[in-house]
Amino acid sequence: MKNIKFIIAGIIFGIILIKSEAASWFRIQEMFRFQSFHMYGIIGSAVTIGIFSVLLLKKLKIKTFNKQQIDLSVNKPKYINTLFGGIIFGLGWAIAGGCPGPFYALLGAGNLIYIIPITGLITGTIAYGMVRNKIPH
Repeated sequence: MKNIKFIIAGIIFGIILIKSEAASWFRIQEMFRFQSFHMYGIIGSAVTIGIFSVLLLKKLKIKTFNKQQIDLSVNKPKYINTLFGGIIFGLGWAIAGGCPGPFYALLGAGNLIYIIPITGLITGTIAYGMVRNKIPH
């Protein structure tokens, strides 16, 4: 019951994804074919909002729900594996017509075909969990 606010936020976010057509496979394919500005506008807006949100977090020194300081350091290691992972992620996004988050919104909107990529996501997550300790990070 304590996490109900997060469930409600997820439902609202899913509705926004569907209504804005950000989860539409057609819009995503248009983006990858450079045929429409629609998705680039949504992504650009999200990046802009993200930048200003981080600046606001830093300026106001906002803490987490658990009253912990938010770590906004950017000194993170860079791995070539991240590049390859990003390429694989992008290819999967282009083939399936969406990224993992909207799949659940699409399923909730009644597009039952998205059970297939969701099954792949869950299978991939389980496989990663099984080999996680054996691969470099």
